[in-house]
Amino acid sequence: MSEIQEKLKLVCREIAKRRPNKNLAAYNSGDKIHKKQLEFHKCQKRNRWVFGGNRSGKSECGAVEVVYMARGIHPYRKNRKDVSGWVVSLSRQVQRDVVQQKILHYLNPSWIHKIVMQSGSESSPESGIIDFLLIKNVFGGLSKIGFKSCDQGREKFQGASLDFVWFDEEPPFDIYRECQMRVLDRRGDIFGTMTPLKGLTWVYNEIYLNAHNSPEVWCEHMQWEDNPFISKEEIALLSQTMSEEELESRKFGKFSFFGGLVYPEFDERVHIIEPFDIPFEWQDTISIDPGLNNPLSAHFYAVDFDGNVYVVAEHFEAKKDVAYHASKIKAIAQKLNWHHASNGMLSALIDSAATQRTLASQKSVVELFYDNQILVNPKVNKDMFSGISTVKRFLKDGEGKAHLFIFKNCVNLIQEFKTYFWGDEDLPIKKDDHALDELRYYLMSHPSAHMPQKTKTDIQLDKERLIRKHRRRL
Repeated sequence: MSEIQEKLKLVCREIAKRRPNKNLAAYNSGDKIHKKQLEFHKCQKRNRWVFGGNRSGKSECGAVEVVYMARGIHPYRKNRKDVSGWVVSLSRQVQRDVVQQKILHYLNPSWIHKIVMQSGSESSPESGIIDFLLIKNVFGGLSKIGFKSCDQGREKFQGASLDFVWFDEEPPFDIYRECQMRVLDRRGDIFGTMTPLKGLTWVYNEIYLNAHNSPEVWCEHMQWEDNPFISKEEIALLSQTMSEEELESRKFGKFSFFGGLVYPEFDERVHIIEPFDIPFEWQDTISIDPGLNNPLSAHFYAVDFDGNVYVVAEHFEAKKDVAYHASKIKAIAQKLNWHHASNGMLSALIDSAATQRTLASQKSVVELFYDNQILVNPKVNKDMFSGISTVKRFLKDGEGKAHLFIFKNCVNLIQEFKTYFWGDEDLPIKKDDHALDELRYYLMSHPSAHMPQKTKTDIQLDKERLIRKHRRRL
């Protein structure tokens, strides 16, 4: 009887090998579609990252991307044969328990030409630690999926020439840089899937902010609600057990900072929008934060009939004189068909410091703008905390609704929202805040843009301030 059972097992294994992989076929093809996973696969950039909360589906799309490339069956990219790539985990244990399980889940056994184990048995690779897999490519030949762990050190990441590297969770910077060298000659891909639990590390600057303005960098946030396979009841239950700071990372996949963002209400998915033609009646005014060695920031503001504010264009540049800045602002105005005052001049708000004359010039910045056909009004409300409170209300009112929308071409204003943090003495860190300063001038100085205060008492506001101060001391 045992001999018959053994033969039946062999037959069943052979049948399983010949069947198509149902898990891969079912991936984002049924009634429930994970839209952000599809956005990741469709993106043509060569350095793609998903910042996601736990169980948001981020690692799933990384594993499927590896299988797509190795098999030569990617639905959105040009496929190749004899592909070679690495899957990088934080440790060998994490590799065994997470990434290799997911990759094996989407691989049909008949697609695997060879399994080389670092430890454990080839007959049950899911229980051991895989060194590499040789996968049959549909174009002929074999693709190689190698497994690496960050605890091996940078030296173990040298020498190879690769078509892709997948980082599951954040690697040390030296390993990331080494892997960039590995995909250089083949114009290969790097993609990462991670929950940002370590704060503002190199990933924040290099990928999220794209500090070097690489045209190949792309990133997306995934949160629990993006995963259609997690019930809303489970999300609500788990959310109740976490602090606001932990939720930012584990639920929303957002970066955290010890002092906290000044504007945590800012949400790229809500506040950044595609540009569109603003009706002439919505056009309001321009706001300017002047600078010579520092950047001069100028934005064009519009208000719809419901009081929503739109930031529709920007000029942002350093080390230029007023005549240059005025010419750039006027060029933007002409392109937008922006309204002029009755005297034919553009009108704008400006920092009151622009009225001062210096030893370097006999005229103030206000006067120099006037000479260049821009009438600037320096009577702005510069109270920082009232201004911050006003910006917060426009980002999210008492009912959770947004009333501030930024065209995605206003890249410097968007960047400043991401990098504006509380510092010591309960004050924001005064760095790279020129665009945010003139946004405050506008929202504080123009009556048509004002909105009701949130229903918070002075005691509540003071309590929040003390809590922030206490957290920074921990």
